[in-house]
Amino acid sequence: MKKTFLTFVLIFVWLASLLATENHPVGARSLALSNAFVTIPDVWSTFHNQASIAGINGFTAGIFFESRYLVDELSLAATSLVLPVSAGTFGFSFYQFGKGAFKENKVGLSFSKQLSGKFSAAVQLDYFSQRLPENRKAFGFATVEIGVVYSPTKKLFLGAHVFNPVANGIETNEGKQKSPTIFRLGGHYCFDKTILVTVETEKDLKNPFILKTGIEFSPVENLALRFGISGKPVNYTAGIGYSFGNITTDIGFGYHGNLGVTPSVSIQIKL
Repeated sequence: MKKTFLTFVLIFVWLASLLATENHPVGARSLALSNAFVTIPDVWSTFHNQASIAGINGFTAGIFFESRYLVDELSLAATSLVLPVSAGTFGFSFYQFGKGAFKENKVGLSFSKQLSGKFSAAVQLDYFSQRLPENRKAFGFATVEIGVVYSPTKKLFLGAHVFNPVANGIETNEGKQKSPTIFRLGGHYCFDKTILVTVETEKDLKNPFILKTGIEFSPVENLALRFGISGKPVNYTAGIGYSFGNITTDIGFGYHGNLGVTPSVSIQIKL
C-alpha cells in the first residue's frame, strides 16, 4: 500500500512538472557523469550536443534503459544511431518515457559537420509527442536543437548547446503548453589517457543555473570508473564502463536525497 501511494505521488508530481514535455538526458555514461556531457563524443551525444558526434569515425549504435527512482511508470528507453559520411555525420535518436496511459516520445534527426580542425557544429530536428490518460489522442510538436564544440587544444574541449530556441510546445485542449528553452555551456579536459574531468552549467528561462561535474578514471585498459555531482537540489552519480572488442557496456546510478536511486544501463556497438 505504501509503495502504491508513493508511486501515485511521484507520477502526479512528475506529470505536473513535465506537462510541457521535458527533454530527457539519455546514456548510462552520461548519467554517471551527472549529465555533464555537452562536449563528450559518444553515440548518446545525439541527446546532449549533436556537434560532438562529428568526432565519431565509424557507424555506432546503442540501446539504453533507465528506471527512474525504481518506478516502472517513470522508465525511459532509448536508442541512438550515428552514421559518418563524406559530407558530415548523421544521427538518429528516439526515446520513450513513461508506461501505460502516460507516454512521452521523442524522435530526432541530426547533422553534424567538422568545419575546421578545431570547430564543429550541428543542428537537430525533433518531434515530441505526449499521451495523457484523459486524452484520446497524443499531442505533438516539432522543434530544433543547435550545438557547437570548439577544441583549442587536443586535451581541452568547450561547447554550447540550445534546445528549443523557438519556444515551441504542445497544443492541448487547455491551450499551448510551452516546452522549456534550455541552454547548456561547458567543457571537458583529458589530463591523460586515464583521467577525464567534465564541467557544465545548464539554464532554462524559468529556473536557476544548475552546475554539473563529473570525473572518469580508467585504471586499466577498457575499464572506466565514473563519479559525478550536480545541484541544486544535490544529486550524486556513479557508474562503470567496460569495453570488449567493438562492444561497450555502461552502468550508471543517480541518487536523489528525497526520491531515491535511478539505475541505468546502455550497450553500444561500433562497426
